[in-house]
Amino acid sequence: MSRWFALAILCAGQLMVILDGTIVNVALPAIQDSLDFSSSSLGWVVNAYLIPFGGLLLLAGRFGDLFGRKRVFVTGLVVFTLASLLCGLAQSATMLLAARFVQGVGGAVTSSVTLAMVVTMFTEPGERARAIGVYSFVQSAGGTLGLLLGGVLTRAAGWHWIFFVNVPIGVAAAVLAQRVLVAERGAGRGKSTDALGAVLVTCALMPAVYAIVAAADHGFGSARTLGSGLAALVLLAAFVVRQARAEDPLLPPRMFRYRAVSGALGTHALMISGVFSFQFLAVLYMQKVLGFDEVETGAGVVPVSLLIGVMSLFLAPRLIGRFGARAVLLAGLVLIGGGLGVLGRVAADGAYLTDVFPATVPLGIGFGLAMPALAGLAMSGATPQDSGLASGMFNTVQQVGASLGLAVLSTLAASHTGTLLHDGAPRDEALTGGYQLAFRAGAVFVLGALVIAVTVLRTPRRSPHDASADGTGSSRTAEADIPSATP
Repeated sequence: MSRWFALAILCAGQLMVILDGTIVNVALPAIQDSLDFSSSSLGWVVNAYLIPFGGLLLLAGRFGDLFGRKRVFVTGLVVFTLASLLCGLAQSATMLLAARFVQGVGGAVTSSVTLAMVVTMFTEPGERARAIGVYSFVQSAGGTLGLLLGGVLTRAAGWHWIFFVNVPIGVAAAVLAQRVLVAERGAGRGKSTDALGAVLVTCALMPAVYAIVAAADHGFGSARTLGSGLAALVLLAAFVVRQARAEDPLLPPRMFRYRAVSGALGTHALMISGVFSFQFLAVLYMQKVLGFDEVETGAGVVPVSLLIGVMSLFLAPRLIGRFGARAVLLAGLVLIGGGLGVLGRVAADGAYLTDVFPATVPLGIGFGLAMPALAGLAMSGATPQDSGLASGMFNTVQQVGASLGLAVLSTLAASHTGTLLHDGAPRDEALTGGYQLAFRAGAVFVLGALVIAVTVLRTPRRSPHDASADGTGSSRTAEADIPSATP
């Protein structure tokens, strides 16, 4: 069977995971009204998915190496599809959050091995570049499709159908993957998987996010907030100790001795934390303040996804080849920070064309430039034997940064809105004030990312052989491991 047909199956599975990351955002207000979520707890509809996704990516990738990537990919599709069905059938907030958690597990298992399988199937440099281009395009298209489809389905059939739509895609992808994908032999069961490390880091994230969210309702000095924060610190410390002592750790400490890897991960975490505020809070602003319905909201954020796709696929590689990854990253971060700054001035009596759309252009262009450049810098700092682990760390930091950033920013928005309402401000002004504060805080996160990029990251030196490996000046090894993503 054609490798390109196999690539289509892999991309279909990845499309389902990417689509689920954006399709939920447009339906959040409808979910809130249907299941009685509070403003501060609504973020858990997203976080319940992101936490296991980010916490299990490294372990799931390790399972792929040990037991075969095809087996892991199909298993992830089955888990994700069943969990999607449960999400659609949910009649309570508790049931939805539990099913979302299982969805995150399935998403991590599926996504952890997809890019590795693409790289393994296409070994010739030209074919590999085209295959990765298709994979990257599907990720960008999945983000856009999710925003549009989420609005249409929620409007026409109800929010439950944003989850039901995954079921036929997942069933078809799992059946075809079992038939078409070639099974490879894993390293075997004798190798360590550091399951304890994965459990510790995932469990550390849960009380950390809960502590931030609980602060909006109970205060930062409450026993519930402080207790959750302390539990997160203890679990994180246990994870660090485990990694230092484990024979085959999930996250080897040596990785942080690579300056480029550490700097890129820190930059990535802060950038994602800031950018994710747009996808979550801009949707709420358009629906709750501007009065948009779900379809209008989905169309309103499409320019960002389209610009990301255009920049990351066509322009960013050329700019990186000409000016260097660090320079392109810095320009992208400046644009992202500027876009969030524009959103920090949205008005209670504003309009889409004057308040939201002007921010979508710098956000889309900036993220489309920053992501490929940042991924290339992260991969350039690792040795060849650690390149796969560096790629997994990059994806993990993306999910963790999105989860914690969303918790902080949504809590800030809800808390400030509550204060303004208590002081007698009208509803729209109070909501807008909360969103303004969150967008400005997101801009501060991106400023922190810019500081790290300026002070820590350096453009990697390239040999003439590396420079000639492809038209962008990046080596094939790095290119093969660079993941692509949308906010």
